[in-house]
Amino acid sequence: MVDEKYVKELEETISRFMAPLKNIPFPIVIKAISGFSVIPFNQNDQSDKALLEKLVKAMKNATKTANQTGIFTNRPNEVGNHIEPFVRQALNDLGLSASTPFTTSGKHKAAGYPDIEIKEPDGRLM
Repeated sequence: MVDEKYVKELEETISRFMAPLKNIPFPIVIKAISGFSVIPFNQNDQSDKALLEKLVKAMKNATKTANQTGIFTNRPNEVGNHIEPFVRQALNDLGLSASTPFTTSGKHKAAGYPDIEIKEPDGRLM
């Protein structure tokens, strides 16, 4: 039997617990949970605009190729792992360097975030 009063108290407690987490800027959340910083995007900078165009095109190409090839997995949460090769290839095809990032110990990091390290031809890191 479900104790309705207990469930209501739990819901209220969890709600109060989560309330302070609202309206925290995305870059702060990412830095706190991953240790990595979000690189600001300047809408007035021509190189940022060109990069955005490449990223959008790469994602369109990656999703088209993934859709044509198919992604088959028993667990929906694994789709992200299966689409990464398509994303890396699409980015590389457009002249960006997309690879698995390195850990602080110098090994490639195959799981977790960030999953893909992107460099522009001039060496700028994404």
